[in-house]
Amino acid sequence: MESTQRKTKNIVEKGEKQLAIGEGPQYTQARGEKMQKDFSHFDEEGNAVMVDVTEKQETFRSAVASGFIQVNEKIIDAIQHRTMAKGDVLGVARVAGIMGAKETSRLIPMCHTLLLSGCTVDFRVDEEQRRIYAWCTVKTRGQTGVEMEALTGVSTALLTIYDMCKAVDRNMVISEIRLEEKQGGRSGVFRREEKRPREK
Repeated sequence: MESTQRKTKNIVEKGEKQLAIGEGPQYTQARGEKMQKDFSHFDEEGNAVMVDVTEKQETFRSAVASGFIQVNEKIIDAIQHRTMAKGDVLGVARVAGIMGAKETSRLIPMCHTLLLSGCTVDFRVDEEQRRIYAWCTVKTRGQTGVEMEALTGVSTALLTIYDMCKAVDRNMVISEIRLEEKQGGRSGVFRREEKRPREK
C-alpha cells in the first residue's frame, strides 16, 4: 500500500515538476521546455497553445498544396462527360475546396482565423494513370502563413470527388496530399524539388 502511494505521489525534485502516476510516463518541466523550443504550439509546461503572433508584421503569404485521387475508368469517363448522377464533379469539388480553405481554423484547433485574399483550386485528369490531381493555391496578407489552408482546401476538394463518385466505385484512394511551396514569413520560401506537372 505504502509503495503504491509513493508511486502516485506528485514529486518536486531539483526544480523540475514531475507527475508520476503508477508506472506510466513522467512529465517534467524540462521536457515541457524542450517541447516549447521544438514545437511552437506548446508552452513551457507542455500544454497546447495557439501561437501568439500579435507582434508580427503583416506580410504577403502564399502556399500551394496538391494531392490526387485514384479512380477507375468509368469515373474518369463520367467526370469528363459530366454524366455523374450528382452533377459536375470537378465544379462542385472546386467550390468545396475553396470553402474548406476558408474554414480551416474551425477544423484545425490551433490555426489562426485568417482573411484570405485569394484561393483557387485546379484539377488535372490523368486518363493513363486513372488519377485526378488537385492543387489549391491560397494567398493572404497577414501575420502567419497559409500552408494549412492550402492543405485543407486540396483535401476537401478530393474528399468531395470521393463523395460524388462513391456510388460508382468505393475503391477510390486519396493519396500524397502535400505542400508544394510556400512564400513569406520568417522561414522564407519553400519549394518542393519534385514538382507535379499541372499539364501533361
